Amino acid sequence: MKKQIFFVFFQFISILISLNGQQIVTAERFLESVSDKYTGFNDYEARITIRSGSADMYGTVVHKTPNFLRIDFSQPSEQVIVFNGDILTVYLPEYRAILNQSVSSNRSSGANLATARGLSLLRRNFAAAFITGPAPVPLDEGSREKVVKLRLTRRYGSEGFREIILSIDPVSLLIRRMQGTTIADGQVQFDFSDIKTNQGISERRFIYDSPASANLYNDFLFRDTE
Repeated sequence: MKKQIFFVFFQFISILISLNGQQIVTAERFLESVSDKYTGFNDYEARITIRSGSADMYGTVVHKTPNFLRIDFSQPSEQVIVFNGDILTVYLPEYRAILNQSVSSNRSSGANLATARGLSLLRRNFAAAFITGPAPVPLDEGSREKVVKLRLTRRYGSEGFREIILSIDPVSLLIRRMQGTTIADGQVQFDFSDIKTNQGISERRFIYDSPASANLYNDFLFRDTE
């Protein structure tokens, strides 16, 4: 009897030691791993789909550290968004309009979509939680693609999004989808596919030669003040 009690006690201690040596995977820790992954990217390219309301937009997004961003749209055709670190340029072919906005270094440019800096801001301003736990689930109902889903809830009332849901590949730690709910309950979804990283993308790719016939509008969002 004493031998059996000692054996059970030994097993119990072994289990406790084993559990103590394992790291508990929390949502915050998982998001930190994703952020660390993106920190290692010098550049990033992917196909992007943007869904807002009943409108769908398709294109290619390119990012280069620290703040370069370009989206060339196939739908709407020829529409372009470019940020070179200083100036945000939007070309709207439907109106033959070029919109330029100077952005100071201390102002959020909105150009940090699915980047290391963007993830750092998300970790600071949002609280993360697993939607169904750390185990991968289908991206969509019936989908064979599996992702880990995180729900990010804003910590501060100043954030434009009340909630963001990230769908992340459990192996590559790449963000596959971002779904945002605005404070007005609007829904915006970004899907990323065919992701390529660290290709040595040149800064020249973020130089935009706008059509000469287009009308130019400067400081269309706000005017920077000292």
